[in-house]
Amino acid sequence: MSADAVTLDLLREARETVRSSPLGVINTPMIPWCQTTLPLNINCNIHIKLENMQRTSFKIRGVANQFARRTKGGHFVTMSAGNYGKSFAYASKHYGSRGKVVMPETAPMSRSILIQSFGVEVERVPTSSLMNVVNSCVQEDNMTFLHSYDDLDLIAGHALGMEVLEVQSEPDVVVVCCGGGGLLAGVAAAIKLSGCDKTRIYGVEPEGACTMYKSFIEKKPVGMDTKSIASGLAPPFARLPYELCQRYVEAIVLVSDEEIKAAVSALYRSGLVVEPSGSAAFAAIINNKIPELEGKSVVCILSGGNIGKDELANFPD
Repeated sequence: MSADAVTLDLLREARETVRSSPLGVINTPMIPWCQTTLPLNINCNIHIKLENMQRTSFKIRGVANQFARRTKGGHFVTMSAGNYGKSFAYASKHYGSRGKVVMPETAPMSRSILIQSFGVEVERVPTSSLMNVVNSCVQEDNMTFLHSYDDLDLIAGHALGMEVLEVQSEPDVVVVCCGGGGLLAGVAAAIKLSGCDKTRIYGVEPEGACTMYKSFIEKKPVGMDTKSIASGLAPPFARLPYELCQRYVEAIVLVSDEEIKAAVSALYRSGLVVEPSGSAAFAAIINNKIPELEGKSVVCILSGGNIGKDELANFPD
């Protein structure tokens, strides 16, 4: 599947599928930064898309589109550090499907317990073994693999850029966290294919898990050994998201784990519970990593609230 398969008609169809999904996907609020107590040292008009308030996680959008196009009652396997696994498990329970989530050992145990509470199996393995275990489930147990980021239906379901345009018809800049790139690719494709040719779209990755950044440099999808507090932004490389990001994304910028930690704390002090992976775009803005924001209309997507009390205790006040 190539980037050419992602058309405006495909994204519109997926949007209607997601909106009418029995999984109850929310059109999350988008609020002006000036109506929060968040710090800002740049003179620009910023709106925050609160996708951290989404049911289960922001991944539910892509999952809703995936499950709508699969046979009910199937036996599915996936790999996830948390957000996709949570939405996958929720959908599996709703549709009466059997499911298994293969998780990296580095993922917080609280996320594994939460996913298991929906009735799906969880297997924790070293990050380097994720795909091997998934392939074994497909070959030996006849399970169907649902990819957590490198999948056309998932990416099309993530086209929440259309919701952004309902509030900001033509933003100058949009900033999105990037892991496997499914969310970034979906948002970027939706905005650009809707005619916003001048909008600059930036992906944000942790310094210790910058596969898309390195892929942009190498001009092909590449992998790396990742290490970051933002475990949800540390997947292996992905082909389709890379092709879409190359086409529609201005650049990938990097933030440090310390900057991510400070961002989580700043958001929490302002009443917003956002996990490290979902805070990267915010971290990039407050640390002046995005060029030429002065006087611009900007959208920052907060993309995950999947964080427990045990994790929050590790962040500065």
